[in-house]
Amino acid sequence: MAGFAVYEKKVFSVALIFNSLLTIVCAIGILSGFYAALPYWKPYAPYLIDGNLFWAIILASIINIFPAAYIGKVKTGRLWFHHYVYGFIVLGLSVAFLVLCTSVSLLSLFTTNITDITVNVGRFFVLGGLALVLDDLPDVSNGMASFLSRLKSLAHRGRKTIHTLQYLMGFVSLYFFVAVSVWMSQNPSWATLANFILAGSLFVTSLTSFWSVKRKIWHIFHQNKD
Repeated sequence: MAGFAVYEKKVFSVALIFNSLLTIVCAIGILSGFYAALPYWKPYAPYLIDGNLFWAIILASIINIFPAAYIGKVKTGRLWFHHYVYGFIVLGLSVAFLVLCTSVSLLSLFTTNITDITVNVGRFFVLGGLALVLDDLPDVSNGMASFLSRLKSLAHRGRKTIHTLQYLMGFVSLYFFVAVSVWMSQNPSWATLANFILAGSLFVTSLTSFWSVKRKIWHIFHQNKD
Protein backbone atom coordinates (compact mmCIF):
# COMPACT_ATOMS: atom_id res chain seq x y z
CA MET A 1 0.00 0.00 0.00
CA ALA A 2 2.85 2.38 0.80
CA GLY A 3 4.33 1.82 -2.66
CA PHE A 4 0.96 2.50 -4.28
CA ALA A 5 0.66 5.77 -2.33
CA VAL A 6 4.01 6.87 -3.75
CA TYR A 7 2.73 6.43 -7.29
CA GLU A 8 -0.49 8.22 -6.37
CA LYS A 9 1.56 11.24 -5.30
CA LYS A 10 3.56 11.15 -8.52
CA VAL A 11 0.44 10.97 -10.69
CA PHE A 12 -1.20 13.72 -8.64
CA SER A 13 1.89 15.90 -9.04
CA VAL A 14 1.97 15.46 -12.83
CA ALA A 15 -1.78 16.13 -13.02
CA LEU A 16 -1.41 19.43 -11.13
CA ILE A 17 1.49 20.50 -13.35
CA PHE A 18 -0.61 19.59 -16.40
CA ASN A 19 -3.47 21.70 -15.02
CA SER A 20 -1.14 24.67 -14.59
CA LEU A 21 0.11 24.33 -18.18
CA LEU A 22 -3.45 23.93 -19.48
CA THR A 23 -4.59 27.03 -17.60
CA ILE A 24 -1.66 29.04 -18.98
CA VAL A 25 -2.47 27.98 -22.55
CA CYS A 26 -6.17 28.82 -22.08
CA ALA A 27 -5.33 32.23 -20.63
CA ILE A 28 -2.85 33.03 -23.42
CA GLY A 29 -5.43 32.05 -26.04
CA ILE A 30 -8.05 34.33 -24.48
CA LEU A 31 -5.58 37.20 -24.11
CA SER A 32 -4.58 36.80 -27.76
CA GLY A 33 -8.21 37.06 -28.88
CA PHE A 34 -8.87 39.87 -26.40
CA TYR A 35 -6.06 42.07 -27.74
CA ALA A 36 -6.85 41.23 -31.37
CA ALA A 37 -10.48 42.30 -30.91
CA LEU A 38 -9.91 45.43 -28.82
CA PRO A 39 -12.11 47.26 -27.92
CA TYR A 40 -15.00 45.15 -29.14
CA TRP A 41 -14.64 41.92 -27.16
CA LYS A 42 -14.82 41.79 -23.39
CA PRO A 43 -14.47 38.15 -22.30
CA TYR A 44 -17.05 36.92 -19.81
CA ALA A 45 -18.44 40.44 -19.27
CA PRO A 46 -19.97 41.81 -17.15
CA TYR A 47 -18.89 39.22 -14.56
CA LEU A 48 -15.21 39.54 -15.42
CA ILE A 49 -14.30 43.20 -15.02
CA ASP A 50 -11.29 43.24 -17.37
CA GLY A 51 -9.76 40.73 -19.79
CA ASN A 52 -6.28 41.94 -18.85
CA LEU A 53 -6.71 40.12 -15.55
CA PHE A 54 -5.96 36.85 -17.32
CA TRP A 55 -2.31 37.78 -16.83
CA ALA A 56 -2.92 37.16 -13.13
CA ILE A 57 -4.15 33.65 -13.96
CA ILE A 58 -0.92 32.98 -15.84
CA LEU A 59 1.05 34.16 -12.80
CA ALA A 60 -1.04 31.99 -10.46
CA SER A 61 -0.47 28.95 -12.67
CA ILE A 62 3.29 29.50 -12.87
CA ILE A 63 3.53 29.82 -9.09
CA ASN A 64 1.53 26.59 -8.67
CA ILE A 65 3.97 24.55 -10.78
CA PHE A 66 6.62 24.57 -8.04
CA PRO A 67 4.41 23.25 -5.18
CA ALA A 68 2.96 20.68 -7.61
CA ALA A 69 6.45 19.43 -8.44
CA TYR A 70 7.25 19.36 -4.71
CA ILE A 71 4.40 16.87 -4.17
CA GLY A 72 6.00 14.56 -6.72
CA LYS A 73 9.37 14.41 -4.97
CA VAL A 74 9.02 10.74 -4.06
CA LYS A 75 11.10 7.64 -4.79
CA THR A 76 9.27 5.71 -7.49
CA GLY A 77 12.20 4.04 -9.17
CA ARG A 78 12.35 4.06 -12.96
CA LEU A 79 11.44 1.79 -15.79
CA TRP A 80 14.54 1.84 -18.03
CA PHE A 81 14.75 5.65 -18.12
CA HIS A 82 14.14 8.73 -16.02
CA HIS A 83 10.58 10.07 -16.23
CA TYR A 84 11.68 13.10 -18.23
CA VAL A 85 12.82 10.79 -21.06
CA TYR A 86 9.26 9.57 -21.47
CA GLY A 87 8.15 13.18 -21.34
CA PHE A 88 10.42 14.08 -24.24
CA ILE A 89 9.22 11.00 -26.15
CA VAL A 90 5.55 11.99 -25.70
CA LEU A 91 6.41 15.58 -26.56
CA GLY A 92 8.31 14.62 -29.72
CA LEU A 93 5.62 12.22 -30.96
CA SER A 94 2.89 14.79 -30.29
CA VAL A 95 4.70 17.52 -32.21
CA ALA A 96 5.34 15.11 -35.09
CA PHE A 97 1.64 14.18 -35.11
CA LEU A 98 0.61 17.85 -35.25
CA VAL A 99 3.08 18.64 -38.03
CA LEU A 100 2.05 15.65 -40.14
CA CYS A 101 -1.69 15.60 -39.50
CA THR A 102 -2.64 19.27 -39.13
CA SER A 103 -1.77 22.62 -40.64
CA VAL A 104 -1.47 24.44 -37.31
CA SER A 105 1.83 26.15 -36.48
CA LEU A 106 3.54 25.44 -33.18
CA LEU A 107 3.25 29.14 -32.27
CA SER A 108 -0.52 29.26 -32.76
CA LEU A 109 -0.80 25.98 -30.87
CA PHE A 110 -0.10 27.87 -27.64
CA THR A 111 -1.39 31.35 -28.51
CA THR A 112 -4.77 30.68 -30.14
CA ASN A 113 -8.01 29.06 -29.05
CA ILE A 114 -8.57 26.23 -31.53
CA THR A 115 -11.72 24.09 -31.66
CA ASP A 116 -10.42 21.41 -34.05
CA ILE A 117 -10.53 18.09 -32.20
CA THR A 118 -7.39 16.72 -33.90
CA VAL A 119 -5.36 19.76 -32.89
CA ASN A 120 -6.64 19.62 -29.32
CA VAL A 121 -5.80 15.93 -28.98
CA GLY A 122 -2.26 16.74 -30.11
CA ARG A 123 -2.11 19.72 -27.77
CA PHE A 124 -3.28 17.52 -24.88
CA PHE A 125 -0.32 15.17 -25.36
CA VAL A 126 2.12 18.05 -25.88
CA LEU A 127 1.10 19.46 -22.50
CA GLY A 128 1.24 15.96 -20.99
CA GLY A 129 4.81 15.53 -22.24
CA LEU A 130 5.79 18.93 -20.87
CA ALA A 131 4.24 18.05 -17.50
CA LEU A 132 6.32 14.86 -17.30
CA VAL A 133 9.49 16.80 -18.15
CA LEU A 134 8.79 19.56 -15.62
CA ASP A 135 8.03 17.03 -12.89
CA ASP A 136 11.47 15.45 -13.40
CA LEU A 137 13.34 18.58 -14.48
CA PRO A 138 16.22 18.42 -11.93
CA ASP A 139 17.33 15.08 -13.42
CA VAL A 140 17.63 16.43 -16.97
CA SER A 141 21.20 17.64 -16.36
CA ASN A 142 23.55 18.79 -13.60
CA GLY A 143 23.33 22.31 -14.97
CA MET A 144 19.55 22.26 -14.73
CA ALA A 145 19.71 20.90 -11.18
CA SER A 146 22.12 23.70 -10.22
CA PHE A 147 19.89 26.33 -11.83
CA LEU A 148 16.81 25.04 -10.00
CA SER A 149 18.75 25.00 -6.74
CA ARG A 150 19.55 28.69 -7.21
CA LEU A 151 15.87 29.37 -7.91
CA LYS A 152 14.99 27.59 -4.67
CA SER A 153 17.42 29.81 -2.79
CA LEU A 154 15.86 32.93 -4.29
CA ALA A 155 12.37 31.64 -3.51
CA HIS A 156 13.42 30.92 0.06
CA ARG A 157 14.55 34.53 0.51
CA GLY A 158 11.24 35.85 -0.78
CA ARG A 159 9.11 33.08 0.72
CA LYS A 160 6.84 35.44 2.71
CA THR A 161 6.09 37.53 -0.36
CA ILE A 162 5.44 34.48 -2.56
CA HIS A 163 3.31 32.90 0.16
CA THR A 164 1.13 36.02 0.35
CA LEU A 165 1.01 36.37 -3.43
CA GLN A 166 -0.14 32.78 -3.84
CA TYR A 167 -2.86 33.36 -1.26
CA LEU A 168 -4.12 36.35 -3.26
CA MET A 169 -3.87 34.40 -6.53
CA GLY A 170 -6.07 31.71 -4.99
CA PHE A 171 -8.86 34.25 -4.55
CA VAL A 172 -8.26 35.69 -8.02
CA SER A 173 -8.53 32.22 -9.57
CA LEU A 174 -11.68 31.52 -7.58
CA TYR A 175 -13.17 34.81 -8.80
CA PHE A 176 -12.39 33.83 -12.40
CA PHE A 177 -14.01 30.43 -11.87
CA VAL A 178 -17.19 32.04 -10.54
CA ALA A 179 -17.22 34.67 -13.32
CA VAL A 180 -16.84 32.08 -16.09
CA SER A 181 -19.38 29.72 -14.50
CA VAL A 182 -22.03 32.43 -14.00
CA TRP A 183 -21.42 33.75 -17.53
CA MET A 184 -22.04 30.26 -18.97
CA SER A 185 -25.23 29.93 -16.93
CA GLN A 186 -26.44 33.19 -18.46
CA ASN A 187 -25.28 32.27 -21.97
CA PRO A 188 -26.22 28.58 -22.41
CA SER A 189 -25.17 28.55 -26.08
CA TRP A 190 -21.60 29.19 -24.91
CA ALA A 191 -21.58 26.42 -22.33
CA THR A 192 -19.03 24.62 -24.49
CA LEU A 193 -16.47 21.97 -23.62
CA ALA A 194 -13.70 24.57 -23.92
CA ASN A 195 -15.37 26.85 -21.37
CA PHE A 196 -16.07 23.95 -19.01
CA ILE A 197 -12.40 22.95 -19.24
CA LEU A 198 -11.37 26.55 -18.51
CA ALA A 199 -13.70 26.74 -15.50
CA GLY A 200 -12.45 23.39 -14.19
CA SER A 201 -8.79 24.36 -14.59
CA LEU A 202 -9.44 27.66 -12.78
CA PHE A 203 -11.12 25.82 -9.91
CA VAL A 204 -8.18 23.41 -9.57
CA THR A 205 -5.75 26.36 -9.78
CA SER A 206 -7.58 28.03 -6.91
CA LEU A 207 -7.61 24.87 -4.78
CA THR A 208 -3.91 24.26 -5.45
CA SER A 209 -3.09 27.81 -4.36
CA PHE A 210 -5.04 27.51 -1.12
CA TRP A 211 -3.58 24.06 -0.41
CA SER A 212 -0.04 25.38 -0.88
CA VAL A 213 -0.75 28.29 1.44
CA LYS A 214 -2.29 26.04 4.10
CA ARG A 215 0.69 23.67 3.95
CA LYS A 216 3.10 26.65 3.91
CA ILE A 217 4.88 25.05 0.98
CA TRP A 218 7.06 28.06 0.26
CA HIS A 219 8.37 28.03 3.83
CA ILE A 220 9.46 24.38 3.64
CA PHE A 221 10.25 24.19 -0.09
CA HIS A 222 13.94 25.01 0.38
CA GLN A 223 14.55 22.63 3.27
CA ASN A 224 14.87 19.61 0.98
CA LYS A 225 17.34 20.50 -1.75
CA ASP A 226 17.45 17.08 -3.36
